[in-house]
This record gives sequence, C-alpha cells and structure tokens, in this order.
Amino acid sequence: MERQIKLIWDFRGPDALKTAEHQEIHLKEFIVIEQLPISISGFEQINEFHSIAFIVVNDELMRKVRDVLKPHRGELYTDIA
Repeated sequence: MERQIKLIWDFRGPDALKTAEHQEIHLKEFIVIEQLPISISGFEQINEFHSIAFIVVNDELMRKVRDVLKPHRGELYTDIA
C-alpha cells in the first residue's frame, strides 16, 4: 500500500472552526478542478480556539499539491477504522 500524507491547514482564534470548514470547501473545489484522485478531506476542532482542515494525498501527489496549496504542515496518515 502506498504511503499517504495528511496535509493540514491550522486555524486559530474564535472563528477557527468556521474558517476550517470553509477551507475544506475550497480544498474540495481544487480536487474537482484538478481532477485529482483524492477522496479523503475534512475539518476538525482541536479545541475551542484551534481547528484544522485537511486532505489526504498519496505520496506521489504530495509535492505537487503541497507546492500549489501551501499547507501549514503534514503528517503520515493511517486509517484507524
């Protein structure tokens, strides 16, 4: 199985959750426009003042997507289902 990378955008402050939710909309639009094979995206609230938006990409796509979208950070993705 190919390694997957979770690209993450951090948002902080009282409006962090709404901003992360809105960022995911733009990420999904990018995926459709670029016709990328990405099916995992989302947003989550870490705490009251910190939320994230994310997409999960295969290792081979990581550099291309990273250079265009400039996420704040990335980490290896493991599906715990």
